[in-house]
Amino acid sequence: MVAFGGARGSFRRRGPVADAPSDSEVAVDEARRADESIPDLDWRVFPEGAEHSMFAAPSGTLARVALGEPAAPRIVLVPGATGSKEDFVLMMPLFAAAGYRVESFDLAGQYESWRAGPWNLDPARPRYDERLFLDDLLAVLDDGTAPAHVLGYSFAGTLAELALLERPDRFASLTLLSAPPEPGQAFRGVKRIGPISSFTSPQQGAALMLWGIRNNLNRVPPRRLEFVRERFALTRRESVDDIIALMMATPDLRADLAASAIPKLVAVGEHDLWPRELHERFARGIGAHLAVYPTGHSPCETAPHQLVRDMLALFAATDLTP
Repeated sequence: MVAFGGARGSFRRRGPVADAPSDSEVAVDEARRADESIPDLDWRVFPEGAEHSMFAAPSGTLARVALGEPAAPRIVLVPGATGSKEDFVLMMPLFAAAGYRVESFDLAGQYESWRAGPWNLDPARPRYDERLFLDDLLAVLDDGTAPAHVLGYSFAGTLAELALLERPDRFASLTLLSAPPEPGQAFRGVKRIGPISSFTSPQQGAALMLWGIRNNLNRVPPRRLEFVRERFALTRRESVDDIIALMMATPDLRADLAASAIPKLVAVGEHDLWPRELHERFARGIGAHLAVYPTGHSPCETAPHQLVRDMLALFAATDLTP
């Protein structure tokens, strides 16, 4: 269970067996049971009522999906490198059922936003740089009610941090899902490969990551793997290379994030790429709650009920609730 009373969340153990479980403990058990019963599903299928559209962002056309009443409090879920809006397909109906309008989109160069890129900018630029992704995100946030609850997943966590610091008026809360917990060469702290990451180019790092995903080193179910491989057919390799390069120069935003008064959540899996202690230190440093789930780098796929439960608890500390 995540406690939201202090500077960060913590897990609590139950008392003696004779004690009756609290309502919050029952909710934790139900959320975990729901996550453990997720079937091998078709990740391309969104819930009934989902609205698909193409958004004209500064870098080009971005594929977007939304669910929930347009006038409801807004949530924006931002996927990371090699990801897409489909990474949140299990979370979206849970948020809509709770009374929210939830949206997601594919980053420029990724999956169905493959047409978006630096050549569309005025003037054109040679790379998918930080400013490109940031301006796209700010345009999405401007295209709807504000402020919004924003989740940034992995690389997009850094993007969401930058957007918060540039446009705090667009944010009601910030959730950082499996985001880089250290500035600079973010991969130096990654388990096992950290010591050699400093000798790896962005192209080599991207190649290694793509090889691991294609060969299912994370052991995802067959239909998930089928979708991931299908997604690679559209995702531009140069966009992945450029994102890895950006992650190898992650900005140090900790002091500025700590100064922000909005509620913040750092959400990670026990078996994330980065060790838990790095995420714990990062959460303390920015004044965020911490939630840790019994999974890997992708709680949005494998622990969506637990993640949504904790995000809704975070939202309750704001004025932007149904």
